[in-house]
Amino acid sequence: MGTSKSAQLLKRAVKIIPGGVNSPVRAFKAVGGGPLFISRAKGSKIYDADGNEYIDYIGSWGPMILGHAHPKVTAALKKALDKGTSYGAPTELEVTLAGLTLKAFPSMEMVRFVSSGTEATMSAIRLARAYTKRDGILKFEGCYHGHADSLLVKAGSGAATLGVPDSPGVPQDLARLTYNATFNDLDSVRAIFEKAPAKIACVIVEGAPGNMGVALPKVGFMEGLREITKKYGALLIMDEVMSGFRLCYGGAQKIYGIDPDLTCLGKVIGGGLPVGGFGGKRAIMELLSPSGPVYQAGTLSGNPIAMTAGIETLKLLQAKGTYDRLFKTTNALCEGIAEIAARRGVPVHVAIAGSMFTVFFSERPVANWPDAKACDTARFGRYFTKMLKNGIYLPPSQFEAVFVGLAHTPKDIERTLEAADKGLKGI
Repeated sequence: MGTSKSAQLLKRAVKIIPGGVNSPVRAFKAVGGGPLFISRAKGSKIYDADGNEYIDYIGSWGPMILGHAHPKVTAALKKALDKGTSYGAPTELEVTLAGLTLKAFPSMEMVRFVSSGTEATMSAIRLARAYTKRDGILKFEGCYHGHADSLLVKAGSGAATLGVPDSPGVPQDLARLTYNATFNDLDSVRAIFEKAPAKIACVIVEGAPGNMGVALPKVGFMEGLREITKKYGALLIMDEVMSGFRLCYGGAQKIYGIDPDLTCLGKVIGGGLPVGGFGGKRAIMELLSPSGPVYQAGTLSGNPIAMTAGIETLKLLQAKGTYDRLFKTTNALCEGIAEIAARRGVPVHVAIAGSMFTVFFSERPVANWPDAKACDTARFGRYFTKMLKNGIYLPPSQFEAVFVGLAHTPKDIERTLEAADKGLKGI
């Protein structure tokens, strides 16, 4: 399986694009080798510049839950393209997608669309600060909420310390406003609030973390966050950019029975196009300009092409039996990998959240970032390389979620398990 064209494209790209890629994980730095340049995709498959076929388990990092180039989505997009690609003005499509979104998430009384998940989380935090008249935010180490400055902050020396910049270019003064707690550890959250009871505007948490790999919330953790935030007058922001339609139609908050103040969405509501959204209680959302004083804007927000893809995707996901089929496929794949690993004598922990999962090369379950960091990343790199050579396209990092879609067939699962049997041998 030759990849010479991808190698040639990378040589061209690194001269004019930093690292040769437009998002860091694509560079394959965590697994070795160079990235594949993809030329097309259809259903469960992607094809690289050399014409090689792969079963795709990235799905554009989550939004391709229906599969690539779904015929009903592409047909709707072709019709929309004939009407123009952007107006910079309101459209009925925005109202339709907003209605579908609010119906899926009853905790949201109003929603505003943006063009990315980062925009959604950044804007939700600004809104929370304005509503509470507080500056501090609390996040969890290992959770990723986009690349806004306030969120690129790592934990300090202790559980109740302020953050320090996690990237050059993030001001120390801004990092001091970000508190870091340990995911699945309510005591670490309480300790921070006890130290700064009137300084924290919001707690932001992923519905099911996927950027330290999939880490499942322990029983009572999400409920505990809701109780703590109410006690101290802080808002609870659930970042469901990844989990929103991956855990069920209605996201993690539906599963856990949580009523957050604000919710952030993305990925699936764009059907593969750049869309994000944030919404919540009317009293909070009406602070947004032009209703209120909190400024937020976007020239391409509510873009008619992106709205069309989102509408068609959400309509299709509501078909009877859709999620039963999706979860049956996911579970069959995960159970098969776990069985093969046990037979091969390779210690793994397979964490599943709806149609997302991670195969952690670890002898113990992964509940938080310290657990994830303890995984054998070198072994994962060898596994990734062998899987790729056998036609299976996985996320190129131990700390990313694998995404199963409705286009994955029983034959795809069978081929993937055959590859996993080879991939787990002798690593």
